Amino acid sequence: MPTPFGGHYGRPLRNRLDALHELVGLSRARVESDALAEAGRVLDEAAARQRLSSRHTVIAVAGPTGSGKSTLFNALAGVAVSETGLRRPTTAAPIALSWSEGAAGLLDRLAIPNRLRRRPLAGGTGDTELQGLVLVDLPDHDSAVTAHRDQVDRVLGLVDAVIWVVDPEKYADAALHERYLRPLAGHAEVTFVVLNQIDRLGTDAADLVLDDLRRLLDEDGVALGEHGEPGATVLALSALTGEGVPELRELLARFVQERTAPERRLSADIDAAAAKLRPAYVAEGRAGLDERSRDAFTDRLAAAVGAQAAGEAAERVWRRGAIRACGTPWLRLYRWYERKRAHGSTDPHPAPPAEEELTARQRVEQAVRIVADDASYGLPAPWAQAVREAAARGADGLPEALDELAVSLGDPAARPPRPAWWPAAVLAQVVMTLLQVFGALWLMGQIIGVLEPGLLPPVLVMLAGIVGGPLVEWACEGAVKGPARRYGQEAERRLREAAAACGRARVLDPVAAELVRYREVREQYATVVGTRPPVRALGAPARVVGGYRSGTRRLGATRAGARAR
Repeated sequence: MPTPFGGHYGRPLRNRLDALHELVGLSRARVESDALAEAGRVLDEAAARQRLSSRHTVIAVAGPTGSGKSTLFNALAGVAVSETGLRRPTTAAPIALSWSEGAAGLLDRLAIPNRLRRRPLAGGTGDTELQGLVLVDLPDHDSAVTAHRDQVDRVLGLVDAVIWVVDPEKYADAALHERYLRPLAGHAEVTFVVLNQIDRLGTDAADLVLDDLRRLLDEDGVALGEHGEPGATVLALSALTGEGVPELRELLARFVQERTAPERRLSADIDAAAAKLRPAYVAEGRAGLDERSRDAFTDRLAAAVGAQAAGEAAERVWRRGAIRACGTPWLRLYRWYERKRAHGSTDPHPAPPAEEELTARQRVEQAVRIVADDASYGLPAPWAQAVREAAARGADGLPEALDELAVSLGDPAARPPRPAWWPAAVLAQVVMTLLQVFGALWLMGQIIGVLEPGLLPPVLVMLAGIVGGPLVEWACEGAVKGPARRYGQEAERRLREAAAACGRARVLDPVAAELVRYREVREQYATVVGTRPPVRALGAPARVVGGYRSGTRRLGATRAGARAR
């Protein structure tokens, strides 16, 4: 059993992490490592975040060049912590601002050196309200310096929440939406989108830009936290003039004091990993082997091993042996002559043609292929491949095993059993033959004058023997139909059951084991996907910030059509 994730994570999240851990363990031999890499990263990050402070919430401030994110960072700090200016890029490395002690481990995880760790300006109620907040100012995500973009991507994968700062000119930038907002749409509950520099716009223009920003976010799939619904918080402010900054501080204070951001972020990461893994675990329909497929597989193996033909042959041999044993000597002599003339031999069991084998290899391979296709139908590709491989491994050597099985059971037609009444029938046939011989000798004696003449008695005796012999044979033929049929059916059943047992051990059981494993991982995947209880939206409902509407309308919020930028 893997060590369960615990600590300060809630039970629903712990269950999802445990299920994801079990899912990865069960899937390593079936699913490609690249597909499991994201799940492994989430598990590693969950364990790393769990060991660190649960009293702190790490929020990154990100945005494009010229959006004013460093200015907003300084406004929240109350002191010039991050360098601002017209030179681009201005921020070259992440700078951390912590409102309380104990966040060193979190900053070490972000690889922020001590020289870039700051404290806000002391004093004021804001310091108390923001206790536990760790704010990180990131380089520009669209910086011309590749190392800056790499730092942004690295830190965004580790923080608990992010504040995206956009301006009226770049709020619809394709790089922002396609590279970050759209892929991170599932992280809406830990996302703030701030429209900065509204001091450059009039009231009506700010309303239009804010509404268009919400439309673009909606097209990206980002849920908006309006009217009490969970989702991203969207607001407008001016970091330069301070308009709307107190409202943002209030939202951040409430968000930090809830101390749920790490779990929300981790839950969103699990959702993203589960979405990537969905093709590897979700089947199109009901997967497995039903009784009909199993019976069809048994029928094909029985046909391949010749169970029906063996049963019919056993029935014919049984009947032929009974009739031969109970038949008249003259008829048996005639049949012997016919066989000798037809085959040039007295062997009653002519050899089969050389090209016919005891087990038809092609039929066995076809049976295995069909049952593998039935078992893998609708399964995700990795598990369908695992089922086919298990069936193929079982099929290797199966024709030879069936051959050996048929040989070990013996030929049911070689030495069929004799019923208890056969001696009596044979004795009756001997008596009928003796009557014929006796009558013939009696008549011959009368002809040569040895015996007194009297044609009727010897003729009657001979006639009794001549008629009685065929009657005995006919009676025997009628009597052997039922036993011969049962004997053939029993021979077919034994061979059929033996072939079915061999096929089950070599093919069906390994296939069933793979299907059981798939059901196990499917259950774990269902737990990973889970159904998270609804949580309160970030911050307060939509409100007027700095004299501008920040959430009362969502104009053009439609997913139809392409976004024009």
